[in-house]
Amino acid sequence: FWFLVSGFWFLVSGFWFLPYASPVKRLLVPALALFLAACATTHPLPHRARELRGLWVTTVNNGDWPSRRDLTPEAQRQELIAILDRAASLHLNAIFLQVRPKADAVYASSLEPWSEFLSGTMGKPPEPFYDPLSFAITEAHARGMELHAWFNPFRAHHPNPESPQSAAQVVRLHPEQVVDYGKYVWLDPGDPAVRTEVLNVIADVVKRYDVDGVHLDDYFYPYQEKDAAGQVIDFPDEPTWQRYQSGGGRLSRNDWRRDSINQFVRDLYRSVKGIRNRVEVGISPFGIWRPHHPPQIEGLDSYEKIYADSRLWLQNGWVDYLAPQLYWPIAKREQSFPVLLRWWSEQDVRGRGIVAGMSINRVSTGRPASVTPEEIAQQLALVKSERRAVGFILFSARTLMENRGGINEVIGPIVGQ
Repeated sequence: FWFLVSGFWFLVSGFWFLPYASPVKRLLVPALALFLAACATTHPLPHRARELRGLWVTTVNNGDWPSRRDLTPEAQRQELIAILDRAASLHLNAIFLQVRPKADAVYASSLEPWSEFLSGTMGKPPEPFYDPLSFAITEAHARGMELHAWFNPFRAHHPNPESPQSAAQVVRLHPEQVVDYGKYVWLDPGDPAVRTEVLNVIADVVKRYDVDGVHLDDYFYPYQEKDAAGQVIDFPDEPTWQRYQSGGGRLSRNDWRRDSINQFVRDLYRSVKGIRNRVEVGISPFGIWRPHHPPQIEGLDSYEKIYADSRLWLQNGWVDYLAPQLYWPIAKREQSFPVLLRWWSEQDVRGRGIVAGMSINRVSTGRPASVTPEEIAQQLALVKSERRAVGFILFSARTLMENRGGINEVIGPIVGQ
């Protein structure tokens, strides 16, 4: 097997430097990727009967769906059906629908207001009424696809609102629980009451909807902001920090922040499993745990800078899978896709499952950081050859709906292997 892999890599490396439009590259690289995919497929673990072939569908700021805030409910439903049909045609089997973009709800909730990304007005339900999450679950299951509810746990306000905050939204209901940081408003993860309320929101969905999974992205503590002088602005959680210390807490501030997130992840897993054991819990953290892990890797220290000890969550069994965001090219040594994929797989000592988070949004954009569909095809082949990986999730749906750069024709056959 490894002889085949080595041979494949030798051949692909020769085509890598050909121009994007080269007929040789556009024809032979996908063919070689398909050859490797046929030689080895991912190995689903006992808790997962099949390879996870996922697609992220964003609702925040109308990134993927609905495309606008003034669509009728019928138009919204037709757009969502089109996304599901496209995913099914490409042999994907799981939709990760963002249902809580900013302490709001893309579903009927008594705990948080309707999202403005549906109607343009926070707190306004669809008219005529329908429940988008219930509809998405029914349509996904009818196509043999899973529907995972994707939550952003601590973001409370987005910088592009079109309507006032609802009186039922946390920014107005509990202003003591939120802080301004950068362009956003955030719930304070160090506040135990905040963590409890977020857990209650997620538990409510698991109780009332037939979701196949609960999914979180990489936003726990926010990515660091800098002031005009280029200095890092510390997250403004002084009141909760002082309460922690006055209550006898002895951890350093950074360790306390990490511990707050660790408690949340642990409690989330226990909560979901206590309601419906079959519902998967997964997280998609930043793709680098710490620089130099493995040695050649450089980049953001997510452990130290955003207080995300994602390796601990995996090794403690607080997730059913981990989907690190491996958004870099194969050939970029300091953030190499295959090197990081292998390292994360080696950290999975409990056999929970590593899923590759893959960015397709930069395909054929014309910008310097853009990638080709052939690069994505190679990455998919590498995922399928990693014996400890259980699948992938693509970010995000808009690229597939636009068939940007002809990506659908390139990756479709490989996904279906």
